[in-house]
Amino acid sequence: MSASKIEWTEQTWNPVTGCTKVSAGCRHCYAERMALRLQAMGAAGYARGFGLTLREDRLGQPLDRRKPTVYFVCSMADLFHEGVPDDFIDRVLATIHRTPQHTYQILTKRAERLPAFFASRSVPNNVWLGVTVEDRRHGLPRIEHLRRVPARVRFLSVEPLLEDLGPLDLYGIQWVVCGGESGPDARPMRPEWALSVRDQCEATGAAFLFKQWGAWGPDGVRRDKKANGRLLAGRLWDQRPELSGTLL
Repeated sequence: MSASKIEWTEQTWNPVTGCTKVSAGCRHCYAERMALRLQAMGAAGYARGFGLTLREDRLGQPLDRRKPTVYFVCSMADLFHEGVPDDFIDRVLATIHRTPQHTYQILTKRAERLPAFFASRSVPNNVWLGVTVEDRRHGLPRIEHLRRVPARVRFLSVEPLLEDLGPLDLYGIQWVVCGGESGPDARPMRPEWALSVRDQCEATGAAFLFKQWGAWGPDGVRRDKKANGRLLAGRLWDQRPELSGTLL
């Protein structure tokens, strides 16, 4: 585990590493670039590069931390990848159940697996369950799969935002994270796309966090991530969901 530079979490926990591409948002995967870099460096756990790997040795890592911490689960993978067996996901959830002081953010692009998996299981109260919504074709259908699962917090990662998403049905969605793409081959994000997402969050009461512009600035000029910053419409949007004890 390590402290995270991701704006919306505190630590990353990777009991699974590696993945395969399923949609347009995967084209320039940051995790793949990082995994291949770690493989070249000889880092432990990345001998297979970005090949899917179940890391049993990491299953108990959060048990050693008493301080309440927000964990992004599988920042280097997709926990609901078809190659991850149900019983291994159950072992991940067992650790989550044993550490109620922590909050776990689980994000997937395999949203169609969620309703079937959780039909016979409950989402732990300390899990925020989310799906990626990068475009209309691949991303929007995932929202309905997510909405079918009772969870304390359901969230959307609208990153990389690749087009205008049009009307969003945010019923039952508590949080939306939005951002552009970074990296050498990043695709630009237009300001009006992000502003439309923000406006719809404000209209429905969903918390909105603008993560980054990415490699391209709001003026359509390519710069590095730090130069572009996190301001949208002249201000920082860093809202978090208001929590209650009710599963929706």
